[in-house]
Amino acid sequence: MTVTNLLVFLIRIRHTSYIMDIILQISILIMSVVVHEFSHGYAALLLGDPTAKYAGRLSLNPMKHLDPWGSVIIPLLLVVSSAGIIFGWAKPVPYNPYNLRDQRYGPAIVGAAGPLSNLALALLAGVAMRAMLVAGIQDGLALQVLATVILINILLLVFNLLPIPPLDGSKLLFAVLPISEHTKMTLDRYGFVILLAFLMAWFLPCLRCSVRRNCDC
Repeated sequence: MTVTNLLVFLIRIRHTSYIMDIILQISILIMSVVVHEFSHGYAALLLGDPTAKYAGRLSLNPMKHLDPWGSVIIPLLLVVSSAGIIFGWAKPVPYNPYNLRDQRYGPAIVGAAGPLSNLALALLAGVAMRAMLVAGIQDGLALQVLATVILINILLLVFNLLPIPPLDGSKLLFAVLPISEHTKMTLDRYGFVILLAFLMAWFLPCLRCSVRRNCDC
């Protein structure tokens, strides 16, 4: 084998590993956001609102929940740009808060169900990883998968608990603070713009550092 052939072979191996890492991260992210949205719908159903059930969204089938931008394009751009973080979202599960038996805390419970599902996935992966290490199982791929599940779900947990509409943290905020309906409607109307400004203010410096490779975020 010549030096040139060896270099070509090593480049192919490196690119194959890189592509597999991208597929792994995107797949785990999709699984996590699907469980997140399913949990919202199921919590609403338990509290008396069957809207998600009638809409066919009480399913773990990813095709029922995927958002082209939030589930594929944005996460893919974050991974290939080496931004150091990956997150995304699925299509929000529809529910009618006026159908909930608990009008005071029902929306907060439905809102908390999604982040709690991400916490549960992270804890389950952590327990599985700990059990493997205690048992002396050194399966590199399995440990990588579990570590990725933990990381992505912790990021989704933190991201969704931001108290900015339409994120779940805003539902918790509205439940514990005496906010008028007018203020809630205003925040809901401009919440996405506020969220986008927040993400851009935080993400762009990180992306610039990643591109230059001369600083840490």
